[in-house]
Amino acid sequence: MQNLVILLLVLNATLAWSQPTITEDASVDAAQTITVDDLRRRLTYFASDEMEGRELGTEANHRAARYLADELQKMGIQPYAPGKGYFQSIPFYGTDWTDLYLEVDGTSYQNLVDYYSFIRLNSPLPRLEDNEVVFLGYGIEDPKYSDYKKAHVKDKVIVILSGEPVDAQGNSRITGTKEQSAWSKAILRKLTLAKNKGVKAVLIVDEAITKDIADNSRQLRSNALKMGEPENPDLNSEYANHLYISPAIFEKLIGNQSAQVAKARKRIDDAGKFKPVALKTKITLAQNFAEKEYPFENVLGYIEGSDPKLKDELVIVSAHFDHIGRNGDVIFNGADDNGSGSCTVLEIAEAFHAAQLAGHGPRRSVLCLWVTGEEKGLLGSRYYTEHPVFPLENTVADVNIDMVGRVDAKYKDNPDYIYVIGSDRLSTALHQINEDANAKYTQLTLDYTYNADDDPNRFYYRSDHYNFARKGIPAIFFFNGTHPDYHRPGDTVDKINFVKMQKVATLIFHTAWELANRDQRIQVDVQGRN
Repeated sequence: MQNLVILLLVLNATLAWSQPTITEDASVDAAQTITVDDLRRRLTYFASDEMEGRELGTEANHRAARYLADELQKMGIQPYAPGKGYFQSIPFYGTDWTDLYLEVDGTSYQNLVDYYSFIRLNSPLPRLEDNEVVFLGYGIEDPKYSDYKKAHVKDKVIVILSGEPVDAQGNSRITGTKEQSAWSKAILRKLTLAKNKGVKAVLIVDEAITKDIADNSRQLRSNALKMGEPENPDLNSEYANHLYISPAIFEKLIGNQSAQVAKARKRIDDAGKFKPVALKTKITLAQNFAEKEYPFENVLGYIEGSDPKLKDELVIVSAHFDHIGRNGDVIFNGADDNGSGSCTVLEIAEAFHAAQLAGHGPRRSVLCLWVTGEEKGLLGSRYYTEHPVFPLENTVADVNIDMVGRVDAKYKDNPDYIYVIGSDRLSTALHQINEDANAKYTQLTLDYTYNADDDPNRFYYRSDHYNFARKGIPAIFFFNGTHPDYHRPGDTVDKINFVKMQKVATLIFHTAWELANRDQRIQVDVQGRN
């Protein structure tokens, strides 16, 4: 009997030794890996011009995803499943030009220099050639003034002026006042009319073409991505096919008929009447496009839990890594939005991995999740929650980080703060865990202004945690507030407060640590606030 007792004691001691021991010192030691120098080094590259604003739909977005994956690999953090790599591929589709071409009398012109066209407002137009373009004044048909009265434009290419005719006093021929009519305020009205008249294509003279290309660069370069599979929708627009052209192209179209065009324009100015001019010029035009698939990706870094009983449960630490790209030569670097959150998650991943290497890894598994497409409507996080890599029922909480590197006007004299949003919307325990972690480790000012149900900014619904919350998963969102550089070119690394950022990252790590290591997972115990 005595020998049996001794054997049981030895077995119990062995079992106790084999179970993971999670100590406060382990979390404190791991948190030391979150440093100002690391944050600065990573963010300086991640928000550099080389990343070109990380916009969804661009190679720069892929480049940012690869950087995050490379950093995980350098740390030694494993992919979320053998053979899966670090990416969750997301199918997107959109439209892109396959043949956009303009040539006048043997001279070919360059898109986004000499002319431009909005792909979303056009229909596929295979290459056409014609020996005549009709100058049709302002392209207006109205009881007070009409350019179509003597026009034969079915199956023709027409060229029109922007705006509308005015008299010698500068009054609109249509309104009779200085106030412009709807024909000037909505170019689509002219294009709808042209479509109904059977016009093949409209060339619109843009006197400020260089500025307008710059101002609309993002739209002109965008392929209007949508998440999911192509649905083969009708690509025929309700508007006539159209291009905005430079004054130089207009002069080329006119050729040696400048006297006729000048006479037609003078008649508009003097009498408010117009007669079309058939310009004898050879034109070649194409506006062909098609739907294409564009795969993009979320990035996943996985730290497996150390407790066999708890490792199937998951704490997610998330941030979106996309931003709004560039407008011509102007790059929107997005250092705060959301380079700061993306690099903070890298630091937190490193801290959890450091604890794991020291033999004190988190009891529950931790998924560091970088999502794409937040700027386009929370797309990456929506895709993850609709196609989860790990069961949502096993997901304990989402800890989301979106803009934590700047100081807003309210706290310009007290940078040691952070806005906390959503912590008590579903779980009182989540809220208290963050409060306790802050009191113990960081002593930041926690501001819940934007967590109010009647917050007019509705920030609770505007970042990726919300896609988890709407699935019933407790979520907490850390945010530094807006600033004058929000979504502006001035959101650059030199304006980041890295000391503040390191303190916020430390708080978030300790909150995630407690979620991953407590004996009982937090419960949803709040109803009606999601």
